Amino acid sequence: MTQQTVSLPGSSQAQLRQGRIVRGVRSVIRHLVLALLAGIWLVPIVWLVATSFSTDRGINVRRFFPAGYTLDNYANIMFRPDSVAQFPRWFTNTFVVACFTCVISTCFVLMVAYALSCCRFKGRRLLQNLSVIVNLFPGVLAMIAVYFVLKYLNLTNSYAGLIMVYAGSSGLGYLICKGFFDTTPVSLREAAKLDGASDARIFFQVVLPMSKPILVYTIISSFMIPWTDFVMAKMILNSGVSTDWTVAIGLFNMLQRTLINNYFALFCAGGVLVSIPISVLFVIMQKFYVEGITSGADKG
Repeated sequence: MTQQTVSLPGSSQAQLRQGRIVRGVRSVIRHLVLALLAGIWLVPIVWLVATSFSTDRGINVRRFFPAGYTLDNYANIMFRPDSVAQFPRWFTNTFVVACFTCVISTCFVLMVAYALSCCRFKGRRLLQNLSVIVNLFPGVLAMIAVYFVLKYLNLTNSYAGLIMVYAGSSGLGYLICKGFFDTTPVSLREAAKLDGASDARIFFQVVLPMSKPILVYTIISSFMIPWTDFVMAKMILNSGVSTDWTVAIGLFNMLQRTLINNYFALFCAGGVLVSIPISVLFVIMQKFYVEGITSGADKG
């Protein structure tokens, strides 16, 4: 067989070249804008990291990069705590609260999402609408009521009360997880039910093994809330005992007017150390995290 080539008129070829040039210029402009935005976004992070290695203990606004570099800030905040900077204890407190919250919140979110996605019962649609309406209001609106309830139950200044606050309303964040469960094949659940499997067995042995991306997304999201929260932790852990604080409260305390000139470099070092666990977790689980959030959002 002989191949036939179709010759285009000169005007059409010129239009094609012009179209390619226009698309190329637009692509370059888009990438330049994205690079500019990325640079602006990275400026405070670079400054924070650079200041964490600074030989100046206080804040220096005269230059972007410090005059000298040292590792003493990291050594002091990790291995030589004092009455103000007790980072190892804060890190341990935050890690314990985050782990317990992560386990409880993940269970709540998965169970609520499965019930509203795969089960049919009266009031299901009403519950979904109510949860969406409740999520429209920021959680800080209920801070005062939450505090007095915890105080009545003698749970203020306790990690149990803090974990209850974090995990109590976590089930309302089921929407993305429900959207992912909606994509699981109904035929598999029906086949398991015909074989006599209960809803619990279908959930653990059929649905969860196919939902690794959304499981990873839920775990990371549940872990990040207590790890980065300041408002609720400051409200509940208000005894003034620094050894009971979380990382967010402890680092914020270093920014007091009487302390910032001696502890700002330590504050920056602590900020870098706090970001490391989350960054490592994101790098390892990035594939599953992105797949879970995109699949759940597309269906939801």
